[in-house]
Amino acid sequence: MQINNLIEEAKRQVDICNACRYCESFCSVFPAISRERQFADGDITQLANLCHNCRGCYYACQYTEPHEFKINIPKVLAEVRQESWQENAVPAIAAKTFHKSGAMMSLAVIAGLAFILFMFQLAAGDGTGEGFYGVLPHNAMITVFIPAFFFPLISIAISLHRYWKKIGGQRLKLSHFATALGSVAKLKDLSGGHGEGCNFEDEDRFSNARRWSHQAIMYGFLLCFASTSIATLMHYFFNMPAPYPLFSLPKLFGITGGVMLSLGTLSMARLKLKADRNLGDAHVWGGEMGFVLLLFFVSTTGLALYIFGSTGAMPSLLAIHLASVLAFFLLTPFSKMIHGFYRMASLLRDAQLKA
Repeated sequence: MQINNLIEEAKRQVDICNACRYCESFCSVFPAISRERQFADGDITQLANLCHNCRGCYYACQYTEPHEFKINIPKVLAEVRQESWQENAVPAIAAKTFHKSGAMMSLAVIAGLAFILFMFQLAAGDGTGEGFYGVLPHNAMITVFIPAFFFPLISIAISLHRYWKKIGGQRLKLSHFATALGSVAKLKDLSGGHGEGCNFEDEDRFSNARRWSHQAIMYGFLLCFASTSIATLMHYFFNMPAPYPLFSLPKLFGITGGVMLSLGTLSMARLKLKADRNLGDAHVWGGEMGFVLLLFFVSTTGLALYIFGSTGAMPSLLAIHLASVLAFFLLTPFSKMIHGFYRMASLLRDAQLKA
């Protein structure tokens, strides 16, 4: 369905929801709907990125098929949301490719980068450094990682700027950030509006499993990022190069975050396999699962590298893990990872509108 037709269909369904208001307390989407009488295209895009696809509204609705209204808010907002990511991505073709064939694209990028890193090892690894630096010198790592780190930042910044303009975003205040970050930290909208959870994987049972999986992934990722950031500070500002002992902050944060990330992604994959694909954007299910598996691969290869880092398997594991980390960063603007940035922006805009 074309984006204009999607927006019009979403407007039709949202107008019916606004007249009914049975689901007004379910999540942030329905109070946002009830604030308006008419909806511009940007309003619908904002609502779509505010939606967490918990599906409780669908199972509570009396106007779903076979009713003639054919209400399916989770599905239509998922489709609008997906189109908004692809439309604003830089370049857009990369986002469309990933959301169609995410697993294959991830594998291809990892394989290509692993080969390049193997070549770096052969060319630059002289065995004089300690630990990982003995097979891939620090300067070689920096040469590879700096472009891979800054390209996604630039791409995401452009994408978010386009999105913010489209939804009518205005100058932000500290109070907006406090409200939005509070919602993100607790993943409030995955509680189903009543604290018992949502119906994502089972129509007749409320569960917080998806909320817990999201939290394990989010906080696991943040711990891994903190581990890398602290190690960078220790290396450049305190003259404390790697490797680090077990009870150092980089290791404690990295191992804890890696375990949380691995368990969270496994749980999320299990839930997605159980859930009804017709209540989301079924066309990009493979891309979404590809992103979950990419995160799992990043965290699991990192843990494997820690366990087997003193064995002969270390050079190969190092190349594969670093390739998966590079692939994750390079694909972030096009994968479902972008939803975190868009959701934060939508929560900030919602905080503005509520003020």
